[in-house]
Amino acid sequence: MIQFFYENVPESVNIQYTAWLEDIILSEGKKLGEINYIFCDDEYLLKVNQDYLQHDYYTDIITFDYVKGRTISGEIFVSLQRISDNASALSREYEEELRRVLAHGVLHLSGYKDKTEAEEKTMRSKEDFYLAKYKN
Repeated sequence: MIQFFYENVPESVNIQYTAWLEDIILSEGKKLGEINYIFCDDEYLLKVNQDYLQHDYYTDIITFDYVKGRTISGEIFVSLQRISDNASALSREYEEELRRVLAHGVLHLSGYKDKTEAEEKTMRSKEDFYLAKYKN
């Protein structure tokens, strides 16, 4: 089950993304467990980053992995403020950047990393692949 929660931001994310995210999980050969997306503002996510990861910087997404075997479960914190800023900086539509970040979290839970240049290249390729498969 995929659920959406909101902290310090209005409820604004369309749940139409649920089926698309489930398709990503199945396409990666995984099973859906429980995934909670927590949409928040920059300050909320900064506090999560400081408290749980000891990082003192803003980010657009933090994924907590509760995967067991092939069953995908986790909590994915997403800063809607950061997505808006990144979309502007990258000359992308807000919704496209939001979908990229939503897919990014699921891909992390599917086992993809992005710490090295090679891992980041693979992650971007997967994001692009699944963004192209998204249908309104």
